[in-house]
Order: sequence, then C-alpha cells, then structure tokens
Amino acid sequence: MIIDGLVVLSLLIGCVFFIAGTVGVLRMPDVYSRLHALTKADNAGLGFVILGLALHNQSGILALKLGLIWLLVLLASSVACHLVARTALQREAHLSKR
Repeated sequence: MIIDGLVVLSLLIGCVFFIAGTVGVLRMPDVYSRLHALTKADNAGLGFVILGLALHNQSGILALKLGLIWLLVLLASSVACHLVARTALQREAHLSKR
C-alpha cells in the first residue's frame, strides 16, 4: 500500500516535470533558455518516472536496467543539447534582452 502510494507520487512528480519543461519551451524567449529549461526538466522528470517504475516492479535487475537507461538518456540529452546550442551559436541566434 505504501509502495503503491510512492509509485503514484513519483509518477505524478515526473509528469509535472515534463509539463514544466514543455511550458518552459513555449515561454522562454531564446533558444538557449529553451534548451536549459527542457533538458533540466525532462531529465528530472524521467528520473522520477524511472524511480516509480523501479519501485513498482521491485526487481533489482530491472532497477539496474532502468538506471542504465536513465544514465544513457542523461548523456545523450546533454550531448544533443550541446550540439543544438553550438549550432545556434554558429548561426548567430539572437539572445533575449531580458
């Protein structure tokens, strides 16, 4: 019963982070701010979703696999964010005045 509550709470927190990242992409003024909001929120959201899945299944091997997936996504998203930011810089994307 307590585990189920923690699973639901973890999944809800993960969804809130995903929604916050989406709102950040829509509301931020320039590409660099959008990238920052998206990568931070999505990585945290995925972490909470994976935590909820690991708690739900209660398998050590599955938890390790999910942790490895999260680590690979963290690495891939940071590299992708860097590449997009570098391309924006090379194309001289304007910064916001704010």
